[in-house]
Amino acid sequence: MASEVAMLAFQFVAVLAALLFSGAAIYINLAEHPARMECGTQLAATVFGPSYRRAAVMQIILALAATIAGISAWFLGAPRLWFVGAVLIFAVMPFTLIVIMPTNKRLLDPALDRNSDVAHHLLQDWGKLHAVRSILALGASVTFLSSVIWP
Repeated sequence: MASEVAMLAFQFVAVLAALLFSGAAIYINLAEHPARMECGTQLAATVFGPSYRRAAVMQIILALAATIAGISAWFLGAPRLWFVGAVLIFAVMPFTLIVIMPTNKRLLDPALDRNSDVAHHLLQDWGKLHAVRSILALGASVTFLSSVIWP
C-alpha cells in the first residue's frame, strides 16, 4: 500500500515536471525567441544571456525531477512507459550539454559582436536546437500522460 502511494506520488511529480518543462520550452520556441528576434539581432543577442541563465535553472530542476520521478515510479511497479518518458526527458540534459552548449557559449561570449551576421546565425541555430528540447520534453509528457490515461 505504501509503495502504491509512493508510486502515485512519483507519477504525479513526473507528469507535472514534464508538463511544466514542455510548456516552458514550447513557449520559448513559439513566443519568446521569435519575439526576441523581431527586435533585431543586437537586442536579441543582448537579452539572450539573462533569459538563458534564468531558464536554465528552472529547466534543470524540472528535467531532473521528471527523470527521477519517472524512473522511481517505474521502479515501484509502474508500466515501462514511465521509464521511456524518463529517458526522453533525461535526454534533454545531455543534448543541451553536448549539442547546444557550444552555441550558448558563443552567444554568451562578451567578444561577440551582438549586431553581426554571426550573432544572427547563432541565434537562428539556437532556436532550431532548442526545438529539439521542446520535442523531447513533449514526447516525455505525452508518454507519461498516455500511461496515466491508458494504464
